[in-house]
Amino acid sequence: MQIALIHYSAPPIVGGVESVLAQQARLMSRAGHAVRILAARGEPWTDQVPVVHLPLIDSRHPRVLALKAALDRGDLPEDFEILVSEIATALRTALAGVDVLIAHNVCSLNKNLALTAAIQRLSQEPSAPRVILWHHDLAWTTPRYRAELHDGYPWDLLRTDWGARHVVVSDLRRRELAELLGISPASIKVIPNGLDRAAFFKLSAATLTLLEQIDLSEADPILLLPVRLTPRKNIELALQVLAALQRTLPHATLIVTGPLGPHNAANADYFARLKNLRAELGLSAAAHFFAELNDDFLPDEVIADFYRLADALILPSREEGFGIPLIEAAFSRLPVFCSDISPLHDLGQDDVTYFALDEPPESIAAKIVARLKIDPVYRYAVRARQKFTWARIYADHIAPLLEE
Repeated sequence: MQIALIHYSAPPIVGGVESVLAQQARLMSRAGHAVRILAARGEPWTDQVPVVHLPLIDSRHPRVLALKAALDRGDLPEDFEILVSEIATALRTALAGVDVLIAHNVCSLNKNLALTAAIQRLSQEPSAPRVILWHHDLAWTTPRYRAELHDGYPWDLLRTDWGARHVVVSDLRRRELAELLGISPASIKVIPNGLDRAAFFKLSAATLTLLEQIDLSEADPILLLPVRLTPRKNIELALQVLAALQRTLPHATLIVTGPLGPHNAANADYFARLKNLRAELGLSAAAHFFAELNDDFLPDEVIADFYRLADALILPSREEGFGIPLIEAAFSRLPVFCSDISPLHDLGQDDVTYFALDEPPESIAAKIVARLKIDPVYRYAVRARQKFTWARIYADHIAPLLEE
């Protein structure tokens, strides 16, 4: 599919809409669509998404600013239609072969009403692409714009339903737009903005490679066990706890980051037993050993990445000399569930959740559920990563929209 996204400007111009534009273009291109950006300002940030510069669609072009000054006073300049025609002509050329045009905010705000009028005119032509109007802000419902708006053409273009598909970023905007246009709220699609988790966390290339091999999209919670595969780390108990936890939280996931211990050949047999136990407990899709995915020692920055991605630390060690994962979890603001042994008790004091080494896995799982259940930070974090990553938003909302 050929898709064009239009806004006054594009990255590296900094702005909320510009950021959304870039994320959507990246995801659409990755999904196999041919994507182009139409903007007055901005530069290509990838070879896969060209930026077509159309100076007259800017909100800051001198001719646009001169017209806007008159329009803000309630005057319709004689040369307004001349600019509309020039923009429409430029758009027809830029949109050659395009199947879908997504207009971000340019038909919601009065920053360049000649552009708004040109898009409305093109949308009525038989050869026009399907038009999706993506509303982040609405001039007619925003008090700070009210003095600049007047009854009649072209201001009414911002509160008239042209028959295009409407998308808004929140339920508030849907209610406002439905009332403004006099249409059913059900006809307006809500697609939230999101976050690129990899960029936000500055995840390393090695971390991204690991994430491509495991599916954490539904994981809840993600338990981190950053230890080598040696018997004293008691990893089998973590697997048993995970199995018990899944009876209450069916998407619970465990990540064991470490390689085999280097100083004992018996560690290979221990790893084999762990994998057998994982299979017996039905945890093949939920318990991830990075030793199966990566032959090399993972650098500290990768481990730190997974502290940021995890929901809690679990450390069921039979013995520890110190217990550095508790400190790492503290710096990462992760809740800690660990065995009640002296070094860990000295570190965690009253601020972590302990369990006895002979405690039944079901009891330990219940402690984890009870602790996380009352933690609003955890609950919000899970909800955010399941609903507000750009990858999820694209799969759940944008891809179906494009195929309508």
